[in-house]
Amino acid sequence: MNISKLQITINKKKLVDIAFNITSSLALVGQSGSGKSLTIKALLGMLPESMEVKLEYENSFKLTAGETLAFVPQNPFTALSPLTKIKRQFFIPLPKIQKLFAQVGLDIELLERFPPELSGGQLQRVVIAMALSSEPELILLDEPTTALDPKTRTVILNLLKALQNEFGFKMLFVTHDMNSAKIVCEDICIIKEGRVVESGKMEDILQNPVAEYTKILMDANFANREFRI
Repeated sequence: MNISKLQITINKKKLVDIAFNITSSLALVGQSGSGKSLTIKALLGMLPESMEVKLEYENSFKLTAGETLAFVPQNPFTALSPLTKIKRQFFIPLPKIQKLFAQVGLDIELLERFPPELSGGQLQRVVIAMALSSEPELILLDEPTTALDPKTRTVILNLLKALQNEFGFKMLFVTHDMNSAKIVCEDICIIKEGRVVESGKMEDILQNPVAEYTKILMDANFANREFRI
């Protein structure tokens, strides 16, 4: 999927002006305020009317949230209704929910529980199962492991890779965490202040970064905190 142009403007000021290609799994990496969240919201059609969005892309499917496009948010605790049983938060038949639960490594008995009764890792698996329920072509992930402990984070990242191999969807993985990005993604795009700094194969960029900003990001301890300049 080739995003040949994504421009986001407010009051004639361009907040984002980028292009990127998602061949399989792409990490969109940058500090807080670099334009990562704006990019995801633009693809989901969630930006306010006060922001002008110009999106041009080449692909075999139309970007339609809830159909070809699915979303995994940063915090699973706020993504679900705390007063509704898990099974009532899906909009597909129960047998399909049970199959998805098995595929993401969850016991089907959890379907009868409420979100506050589950751990962060379990809730993130629930949200991933929800994303898969529409059989999307592309899944957008917005810092999906930030709220998890390091051990659970690694488990979820490896699960995402396994699920991609099984289902064949593409991934846009938005993060400030280089360590998470290199586990999940084949390609990387570094952005700063709404502009692309450098992009390419994950292994090539990590082994031989060209931009000074990329080197700064790589040196920062993203496993424990978000780097800010």
